[in-house]
Amino acid sequence: MLPASRGTLYEVCAPCRARGWTWTRLRWCPTCGNIGCCDSSRGRHAYAHHARTGHPVVLSLAPDEPWAWCFVDEVFLVRVSEGHGTGAHR
Repeated sequence: MLPASRGTLYEVCAPCRARGWTWTRLRWCPTCGNIGCCDSSRGRHAYAHHARTGHPVVLSLAPDEPWAWCFVDEVFLVRVSEGHGTGAHR
């Protein structure tokens, strides 16, 4: 389940904030709940978290990005409507 989308904790990339940097989009690690910025952001903290921990998947927290990314397999995982099956799409 995705984290709550409201509240300071889920609206910031903590490592960027600590450095006074801004970020573009946020990613959520479903393995441990870490929030990090995307690869288009200066810090690339979601990827750094994956590299440090090996946690393979991040979900976008942007409302217009209904997908997850698997770093290991390099595939997007797309949310599908109920009744339409599940699976990864390349």
